[in-house]
Amino acid sequence: MDLDLRKLRYFVAVAETLHFGHAAEKLHIAQPVLSRQIRALEKDLGASLFTRDSHGVALTDAGRQLLDDAGPLLASAHAVRRRVTMAARGSRRLVVGFRAGIPVIPATRAFEARHPDVVVDVQRMEGDDQAPMLLDGRVDVGYVRLPIDEAGLRVAPLYTEPRVAVLPVGHRLAGKEEVTEADLAGEPLVWVADTSTQPTRRPHPNAGYLVRGVDETLEHVAAGRGISFLARSATVFYSRPDVVYVPVPDLAPDQVCLAMAASQLSPVAEDFFAAAQAAAEITAECGNYEMWQLGGDAHSSTRSSTS
Repeated sequence: MDLDLRKLRYFVAVAETLHFGHAAEKLHIAQPVLSRQIRALEKDLGASLFTRDSHGVALTDAGRQLLDDAGPLLASAHAVRRRVTMAARGSRRLVVGFRAGIPVIPATRAFEARHPDVVVDVQRMEGDDQAPMLLDGRVDVGYVRLPIDEAGLRVAPLYTEPRVAVLPVGHRLAGKEEVTEADLAGEPLVWVADTSTQPTRRPHPNAGYLVRGVDETLEHVAAGRGISFLARSATVFYSRPDVVYVPVPDLAPDQVCLAMAASQLSPVAEDFFAAAQAAAEITAECGNYEMWQLGGDAHSSTRSSTS
């Protein structure tokens, strides 16, 4: 039997709140209607999704599995609706997502030469946005940094970047050519929620400052509230006089990948995916520095989207 997406949305609402009354309020339906829909879904699947007793509501093993699978499935359905709506309007548009410091212009130029009728927009992503934006169709193809939840995604590696320590300009190690992770032991951290920018060591949950994105990171470091770690491309894209970047060779490099939703079957998106892979191979031959220099033009000359 086909899975009813409406019932699946109802299930997710209950699974996230573990309370039928709160879920019903969130969905703007009566609680008895919601209960009937969940029972119908359980009948469709032939499995119990929740346990209900005097202690409350809890997910069964089958319910936990369905919750894991439901997010990508619902996001894919939303993405289909978005793409159909765009096609109905006669729009030929491709949205390319990118993380800070990742160049997009080489692939964009190669793609636009083959598809002059397609408008290419770029959309900045943060670490916690990567998978959701690809899955729900806000972004068609994305340049991402690992780690990323790959459920429902097609992910292909492009290149790696060394990491650098980000220090306030007056820091005791600011004049060093390079440092080790051990040199920085005990330093307060400006802790980015995106784990792809972090070193192997992890601070105490209450240590340092939790920030979102490169701009917030640099502001806190410049203010002397701690140190942080970024991919080396930050030294080109985020040059400022109040912070210093120092290489940390013993940290694992940052992995840059290309990603798109597994359900994304658009030939246009496939062509950009291929163009990006080819561009990465070509620029790798001239070295990362030259690629970053190309990237410096990318974010200023490519059309930007905030949709």
